[in-house]
Amino acid sequence: MNYMLKEDLSQRELLILNGEMEKKRKSKGAAAALWFFTGGLGGHRYYMGDIGYAAGMTFTLGALGIWTIVDVFVFPKRIDQINDQIERDIINNLGLGRDSK
Repeated sequence: MNYMLKEDLSQRELLILNGEMEKKRKSKGAAAALWFFTGGLGGHRYYMGDIGYAAGMTFTLGALGIWTIVDVFVFPKRIDQINDQIERDIINNLGLGRDSK
């Protein structure tokens, strides 16, 4: 979680961060739909940017379905991790919070 990074941001910086996050955030609903329709081919993993895992799923058909079933329990937490990383990248790339001290 990025609470420590966000606590020093001004109201303006938080608005910028939220606007950028709305553009780049990964959706659990979209990932779930992709899992449902293309889970055996790793469609949800491509969406999340986990290209290595996605290719492995594509070539093994989700390890003949086993990997696909396990992923339904794993990908929601992975989406949270990806969104946290996106938020950190936005804060760092835009230099948010550095001028407030």
